[in-house]
Amino acid sequence: MKLRKKIHEGRFATVLLAALAVATLIPVTAVQAKATAEQIAQLNGPKYTCMGAERAGGDGVAAFTGKYVGTWPGLTGDKQGYKPGPYASEQPTVTITAQNMAQHADKLTPGQQAMLKKYPQSFQMNVYPSHRDFGFPAWVCDVTKKNAATSEVVDDGKGATGVSGSIPFPFPQNGLEAVWNVINPYRAWTEQAIYDIADVYAGGKTSWGRVKFMTLNPGNNPDPAKRGSYTDKINAYFYQGYLLPARQSGFVAVGYQPNNFSKDATRSWQYLPGLRRVREAPKVGFDYPVPPAGLRVVSDDYGFNGSPERFTWKLVGKKTMYVPYDNFKINDPSIKYDDLVKPDTINPKYVRYEPHRVWVIEGDLKPGVRDVYSKRMLYVDEDSWLVLWADNYDGRGNLWRTTFVNYFYSPASQAFERGVSVFTDLTANSYEADYLVNERGEKGWWKINLPMQPAQFSPQAAASGGH
Repeated sequence: MKLRKKIHEGRFATVLLAALAVATLIPVTAVQAKATAEQIAQLNGPKYTCMGAERAGGDGVAAFTGKYVGTWPGLTGDKQGYKPGPYASEQPTVTITAQNMAQHADKLTPGQQAMLKKYPQSFQMNVYPSHRDFGFPAWVCDVTKKNAATSEVVDDGKGATGVSGSIPFPFPQNGLEAVWNVINPYRAWTEQAIYDIADVYAGGKTSWGRVKFMTLNPGNNPDPAKRGSYTDKINAYFYQGYLLPARQSGFVAVGYQPNNFSKDATRSWQYLPGLRRVREAPKVGFDYPVPPAGLRVVSDDYGFNGSPERFTWKLVGKKTMYVPYDNFKINDPSIKYDDLVKPDTINPKYVRYEPHRVWVIEGDLKPGVRDVYSKRMLYVDEDSWLVLWADNYDGRGNLWRTTFVNYFYSPASQAFERGVSVFTDLTANSYEADYLVNERGEKGWWKINLPMQPAQFSPQAAASGGH
């Protein structure tokens, strides 16, 4: 396939060309269609993985092996709790700083370049060897193949069809199909943790939050008899009970995200300790500010989260970039927050980057629609369809916020699990480090794929969890 440069027009060209002008992008068609019989036959074969990623390596990217599913050499004992992973002894092959970033610009997002320039003494990128060794359970691959033949985007882009438990479109033909993969990757069935939130402001002042957190994703249930489809009502349940800061202690929010946003919206019920009652909240999706500091919005979670309806999505292409990957160490309970949470950004010595191929997905705010972001750029792992990095632009077209998620592989779920997530406001010189579990101990650290029930996410659960 002939490679060509992708040039963007309009007011964002200056910013985007810094990262994309030198990049080799694989062009994609804008026509929506199911995968061909030939493509489906090639899934999980010599050319493509069961998720539709290219098996071959190149340009610093490792070939896909998928040889570890739920384990790796030397892993023993309980699959819950922190594990150092199979690459703990490796050292960086290169460290990218403000001084040498020009040599690596073709593999850096605009947000990464902006952070290197803005925080030359605080932000750097330690790049390690590339690995693509974590595979998927056989049932996930079976679901992907079924979806390749049948899934469609429906209801003006607000829904998709297919079997739940894996992506709907292993061979996406346009931006909407790609974003529905982002919304529905294979990940944990349930999560539970007590996590900390660090809001770090200009000058280094830090405010702390703490949350009791649970999620239930029915479509990822390992029991095939209890999985459904993307036409079911509910995609995921959530529970957030605030323990800190003191002004929000006792506040509990529960609710669910639907599968189809033409028929429903993200709904939440909140226990308000001052009133001692539960009330249904107003719309909590899209650009609703996330407590305690509002340094990010609901749709920033996972890099992108919720309905895609406010944006026109374009599948720009695929390219090799340096992205956070195999980040076991940053979630290590032996690391204290004083060492991890630093002014300007999270301590970069604990963040592992690798060269990987990513899908570049561009979202432009639709005319006449309001949102805090006018453009979103998502950098999505071709193997897992997880957003590893996101750059977001304000209403004037200026780069405003970046997001990166430090995923680690969980043997308990046989999937990548989100760890420390960093949301940076380049205008306010502030950032939020979310999903910190390092100092929470065994009881507060991540518990993954343990059985839960929808009743744990009901308004009644909010009332009993508040005080």
